[in-house]
Amino acid sequence: MDFIFMLTRDDQTVVDCLDLVEELADVPLEHIGFKDVGVDTATLRALHTALRERGAETYLEVVSANRETALQSARMGRDLGVDWLMGGTWVDETLEILADSDTKYLPFPGAPTGHPTVLGGTAEQIAADTARFEQSGAAGVDLLAYRASDGDPLGLVAAARAAGTGRLVVAGSIGHTSQIRALADAGADAFTIGQAALSGAYNPRRGTLRGQLNEILDAASAASVHA
Repeated sequence: MDFIFMLTRDDQTVVDCLDLVEELADVPLEHIGFKDVGVDTATLRALHTALRERGAETYLEVVSANRETALQSARMGRDLGVDWLMGGTWVDETLEILADSDTKYLPFPGAPTGHPTVLGGTAEQIAADTARFEQSGAAGVDLLAYRASDGDPLGLVAAARAAGTGRLVVAGSIGHTSQIRALADAGADAFTIGQAALSGAYNPRRGTLRGQLNEILDAASAASVHA
């Protein structure tokens, strides 16, 4: 299972993201993401270039619940050339924006609302959305399982896995090794962690971000073997 390190806190890209990429050059992070809020466009372009230079697969997650702003985020992802655009619910319009690019799309199933986002929707709705999005051309889904208000997080993951064959990424509020192992067992392909690592909350006994990230990478590897 892949660990996607998000350079974000409070659903915004951290202002020292470029410094962090340089400082973490020796940490074997293969998947790194960010959001298009928190820093200016020039910084996002420099950040994406830096991630490309280190060979990371790149992810931009859309956080806006406003249609036009969300579609602008899709255009930003396309123009940057990210590997994966995650989030948003305007699937057909977003796929049209990405049609002539190499960027793959993972929309939010269910009913996400607010900022930070809360996920509404039953397992049945998650399954129906996952199947419909993939049929429309999405590469999978970005599931806010641990921010669910209406369903059991792992039940939502299992429902999405049963309904689709694409990439299933679980994002938001993941901060424990037990969650990572449970996600692997439920069928997730990848998960994101940003704030829990940056704040030191993933393992408060480790004093550095490098220590947090290495422990998460180890947990992801062990979960993959177990699953």
